[in-house]
Amino acid sequence: MFAVIFGRPGCPYCVRAKDLAEKLTAEREDFNYRYVDIHAEGISKADLEQTVGKPVETVPQIFLDQTHIGGFTDFEAYAKEHLGLFAAQ
Repeated sequence: MFAVIFGRPGCPYCVRAKDLAEKLTAEREDFNYRYVDIHAEGISKADLEQTVGKPVETVPQIFLDQTHIGGFTDFEAYAKEHLGLFAAQ
């Protein structure tokens, strides 16, 4: 499974999403991720909305195997249900 996390500097939920992805990468051989800093990459809100396919109000926006999952809370819930994550971040 490959996750792409779109986030921005100074966003606490982006940091939590990245930490969770790092934890999953360390614990599972079948998980890896890429963190995309939308400011550093010059990605606008409109660009992100086009990628997500709907209006975006917050970051992070997270994709798993090219399927939009949602934000950090959605990612954490998915990890608990499908990836064997037991401890909250």
